[in-house]
Amino acid sequence: MRVIFAGTPAVAVPALAAVAASRHDLVAVVTRPDAPAGRGRGLSRSPVGEWADEHGIEVLTPARPRDPEFLDRLRELAPDCVPVVAYGALVPPVALEIPRYGWINLHFSLLPAWRGAAPVQHAVLHGDEMTGASVFQLEQGLDTGPVFGTLTDEIRPGDTSGDLLERLAESGAGLLVAVLDAIADGTARAEPQRTDGVSLAPKLTVEDARVRWTDPAFAVDRRIRACTPAPGAWTTFRGERVKLGPVVAAADGPDLKPGELLVEKARVLVGTATVPVRLGEVRAAGKRAMPATDWARGVRVSTGEEFA
Repeated sequence: MRVIFAGTPAVAVPALAAVAASRHDLVAVVTRPDAPAGRGRGLSRSPVGEWADEHGIEVLTPARPRDPEFLDRLRELAPDCVPVVAYGALVPPVALEIPRYGWINLHFSLLPAWRGAAPVQHAVLHGDEMTGASVFQLEQGLDTGPVFGTLTDEIRPGDTSGDLLERLAESGAGLLVAVLDAIADGTARAEPQRTDGVSLAPKLTVEDARVRWTDPAFAVDRRIRACTPAPGAWTTFRGERVKLGPVVAAADGPDLKPGELLVEKARVLVGTATVPVRLGEVRAAGKRAMPATDWARGVRVSTGEEFA
């Protein structure tokens, strides 16, 4: 089949590479327009666009997928199918109807669970034990289309969203190609999603990433892992924001008030609503990330000081 791949961030690149290496003819990619990045705020190509440039593949960057020039080029390229991974823009009906087999989306959850922009983050935040990936037919509803295939993955106790997303991006790439193969062979069957078990996964905001020390230790742990690497879990110390890496519950720690800091020789503890947690890495504004013990020595944490 002739295919055009639609995607934007680095998590989409494994699937793009798998599609390019498959038996299908990759004729172009669609990605979000170049955007300001870095301290200089110069325009930067998306990871998908960079990969396509390096491999000599045409790159389409419409400001909106309904732009007439983009739709005309899509018709000229005449794809049979458009596989999608984290493209980042709503695809209008007029574009959905151009490929013979439509647009098929690789989504990182077991639909209908966690429809939306941040399925992996919400699975970690809510303490799910299992997650996975689904390939479904893209339609106007939010991740509501019939599902061609799924895979499952266990969420391990120390998994961050970044860890889990990296695994699902690799395994999901194989699933996406398998569905493309089945469509080409005429053996693909899409099943409607269940009407029960629907949950939504909106993008996590910076405020969502603020640690609530009045939560129990397990919830503090989940929030930090869910927000790692983005948007980045944070708290405040002496009125300044600091980012935090994953923590570990310290059942042997002393009783501490929520947010209260205790610096020991080999660890830094913070109080929660239950047992304290041991800090991992800490990154103050404008500084590099460092072990919590180094950070505590540098700022000279006093007895009774707190995160807020």
